[in-house]
Amino acid sequence: MKAIVQTEEKNTASLELQDVPVPTLKPGEVLVEVKAAGVNRADLLQTQGNYPVPPGASEILGLECAGIIADPGDTGRSKGEEVACLLTGGGYAEFVAVPEGQLMPIPEGFSFVEAASIVEVACTVWSNIGMLAGLKEGQTFLVHGGAGGIGTFAVQMGKAMGATVAVTTGSPEKLQTCQQLGADILINYREEDFAEVLKNRADVILDIIGAKYLGQNVKALAKDGHMVTIGLQGGVKGELNLGLLLAKRGTISATALRGRDDADKARIVAATVEAIWPMLADGRITPHIDHTLPLADAAKALKALEDGTVTGKLVLEV
Repeated sequence: MKAIVQTEEKNTASLELQDVPVPTLKPGEVLVEVKAAGVNRADLLQTQGNYPVPPGASEILGLECAGIIADPGDTGRSKGEEVACLLTGGGYAEFVAVPEGQLMPIPEGFSFVEAASIVEVACTVWSNIGMLAGLKEGQTFLVHGGAGGIGTFAVQMGKAMGATVAVTTGSPEKLQTCQQLGADILINYREEDFAEVLKNRADVILDIIGAKYLGQNVKALAKDGHMVTIGLQGGVKGELNLGLLLAKRGTISATALRGRDDADKARIVAATVEAIWPMLADGRITPHIDHTLPLADAAKALKALEDGTVTGKLVLEV
């Protein structure tokens, strides 16, 4: 099969389409013929040497895809079944082996491209904001990077759940996108301090920045607020005012999806389909795709992500 292979360590530009063996199925896996694969910042980090592949996982990039079951293996699934897939790796290829528990139905009315754009963000946002932080109607929900792949989904989900949604992003154009998706409080981080705008008001914070925003996030937290860090774009070490966190009875969680075991991922996938797929079916949440590229242009896709020129998601068509 054809797949994207990195030919030089820590060099994102060295991605090439090459011939590699088709994956061998393990018990409980199906072989999926990939039609489209979502592009994520984690893929970029992996090419830079900053996101190691979990033991036993495919070295090929790609954490989400959509396609057709080519071989159901021992699972009892049907050949030809159309599926969306949460992956530990391997999506940037013509075929990928997927544990059955990480298969999802294609959302009603969605194309393969649209389905591939939604899997990782849906599982990430729902597992952290719905399942862990327990966002409720009437609460204030702060989304950092509101115009990104995670952000555009989180804004819509927050609105669908009845929250007041605040966003940070770095340009008027991206703020306009967030507003169109339903954001209520628009903060350009280049011009305003979000911690002052939202002081003591944010019940739930979805943080992709990490250390750089730690102090400001705690300042923005409301009483009994919950901050969930899922990214470290602003560094890994910060100073935490425990006195202020204690006074607010605040909670800070830090999570990652990729390294979880198959059973945990299956639990998240099932919960995400139950909670989120109805919102996709009735249009409360829609995919926001910046553009698509052919699989061979994976390096170009990751460069666009690195340059910050992408609003929403990029998808590779196979």
